[in-house]
Amino acid sequence: MFRSSFRFHFLAFFLAIAGFFVASAFAPKASSSAAADNQSVAYSDQEKTIVEQLHHLRRLPDDDRAHTTKQLALQIRQLPATPNKLMLAGGLATLSTEGDFGHDTLQEVANTLAMALQEQPQPGKNGEPDSLYVELASLVRYEHMQVKVDAPQFSAAMAKLDADDAKRQQADFTLTDLQGKSWNLKSLGGKVVLVNFWATWCPPCRKEMPDLESLYLQFKNQGLVVLAISDESAVKVNKFLAARSFTYPVLLDPSRKVNQTFLIEGLPKSFVFDRSGKLVTQSIDMRTRGQFLEMLAQAGLK
Repeated sequence: MFRSSFRFHFLAFFLAIAGFFVASAFAPKASSSAAADNQSVAYSDQEKTIVEQLHHLRRLPDDDRAHTTKQLALQIRQLPATPNKLMLAGGLATLSTEGDFGHDTLQEVANTLAMALQEQPQPGKNGEPDSLYVELASLVRYEHMQVKVDAPQFSAAMAKLDADDAKRQQADFTLTDLQGKSWNLKSLGGKVVLVNFWATWCPPCRKEMPDLESLYLQFKNQGLVVLAISDESAVKVNKFLAARSFTYPVLLDPSRKVNQTFLIEGLPKSFVFDRSGKLVTQSIDMRTRGQFLEMLAQAGLK
């Protein structure tokens, strides 16, 4: 399964409801009615070309992916103000935080999504801001992008992130690792704790794991604790880890209670708590070694 998270499902969903025939490449389990809709709606050649490039984006080397991502942001920006443009802008945003493709590239992605939302404001649902505003707010809050969006929904999305982080700051859990040792978050005062939510089926999760291991070995004597949490079975996780040499603790959350406590909607996701227990930073997607180092520096590890 080549979909890492809810955020990637978000891309698949928007492409599917947009009616792209190629959306089946993103969402092979789409319903037959959705597939029928896909074939009944016509789209421009330019839009189809963008969708095809989105489909292959993860296959590119990082340097090529950064260049292509930036060009896609500019191409989407030039599209007419239609629902397709908004969907493509949101889809690109979900794929643009899987690593470090450069500040300028991500800023272009954020600018494109902001423009699309300015052109086509989206209503909220059940008192919650639309997901695209939350996506844009996440780029601003966690990736430090700068956008100008004069919309109550965007303000609501920023407020939602504030509230979510307040809940995470209060979160506590006790889970058991694969060796049977119990770990309690609040009892780790005096340590720098990196909590990483991951899954064996998640390609970006697997990609960042060697960097997590390297950083754990580098900083564990300085008080770094890495707690990797999976909601899968012990059998599945043990089978995955058997061929790999990771030494940081891997905890099991089969009931997903801890995932729910941390409001996890996408994988991978990491949180760093400093020695006083304060949540000082978090990621909304896969991180590179350099990005993890920046996160740990905010907790005082250098």
